[in-house]
Amino acid sequence: MSELLEKAKKLRLASKVLAILSTEEKNEALAKMADRLLTEKELILTENAKDIQAGKENGFSPSLLDRLLLTEARIEQIVEAIRQLIELEDPIGETIEAWERPNGLQIHTVRVPLGVIGMVYEARPNVTVDAGSLCLKAGNAVLLRGSTSALHSNKALVKVMREALAESKIPADAVQLLEDTSRETASQMFKLNQYLDVLIPRGGAGLIQSVIENATVPVLETGVGNCHIFIDDTAQKTMAVDITINAKLHRPSVCNTAETLLLHEDWPYISEIIHSLKEKGVELRGDEELAAQYPFVKLAVEEDWQNEFLAPILAVKLVKSVKEAIQHIDEYSTKHSEAIISENDENVRLFFQAVDAAVVYHNASTRFTDGEQFGYGAEIGISTQKLHARGPMGLRAITTSKAIVQGTGQIRS
Repeated sequence: MSELLEKAKKLRLASKVLAILSTEEKNEALAKMADRLLTEKELILTENAKDIQAGKENGFSPSLLDRLLLTEARIEQIVEAIRQLIELEDPIGETIEAWERPNGLQIHTVRVPLGVIGMVYEARPNVTVDAGSLCLKAGNAVLLRGSTSALHSNKALVKVMREALAESKIPADAVQLLEDTSRETASQMFKLNQYLDVLIPRGGAGLIQSVIENATVPVLETGVGNCHIFIDDTAQKTMAVDITINAKLHRPSVCNTAETLLLHEDWPYISEIIHSLKEKGVELRGDEELAAQYPFVKLAVEEDWQNEFLAPILAVKLVKSVKEAIQHIDEYSTKHSEAIISENDENVRLFFQAVDAAVVYHNASTRFTDGEQFGYGAEIGISTQKLHARGPMGLRAITTSKAIVQGTGQIRS
């Protein structure tokens, strides 16, 4: 039996046990997991160093190495996310709605686990713990399929997680890492409807598209982030500069980073923000007018408006109005996160209504599109699709519903 089938069968059996555990039992298991991740952080960091070294030898970009890197501080952040997750309300068993039919039937729908979730993701070992802990809290078993580039890190993390679960009511088999990262095995996983209830891809556009195009298992789609900031002509200078720098440079390698800046041509502080970005080390690629005015601004090509740079690079364009900004976003957006910086209530209202994205912001950085920042604890991913879940996906996004019907002997005539 292949590794995939063996682990998938164990997951299906474990999911049956996990689905009927109490909130207290699940929280106790998560607490043990958090504690053990801290006590075993030296092992985790040692294994992560192997992946980082291999990444450097293979010529990985700085942004990819950053996504791959674990530090003591990042492990502590991962653990803190688990502790926050423990404090969150358990969605399982929650009544979504209830009603009575004229014939006396009592109907209510409740939240139940999805079952077995397959996570397919790239070089982000933090996802291993985030996804694992979220799935367990929501009563789901999880098959983790990370990339070869993070294999040492993922093996260490899953080893520690399973050791903690072995001391709890949650079966250790509820978390499995698919160590065979070949494309052939991935293709088999995408079609494993007998054992997997849903696939969640998290990573670059190529990975996500591959899963969507090849899977027969239902896909809960996450998306890449070509995020925009539009600075209206009424925007406050300090606020606009601070938000733009934060959205671009706080962590350039992640999907909620701003990739395009749209500037109202009548905003009086265009020169200030252009020079502020240059001084912070941002490479600017602008439209013809900006490139002609500022020698350090490269002339943008079509791909620059489309790209998710994931680096200290920012496309910049002048627009004549909020409507032109919305038109540009409509053409190039990946429907992730879009922001307007403005003191004009009518323009803000139009932006909120017209921009099609999972999250829209007024006078705030796009970097807040994050499960923890939304109060969800860790996140399973950020959905840019429109079915089932959209935006940062927390516990409720990885549940489904069951209708409970109670009667007193009714039969259908």
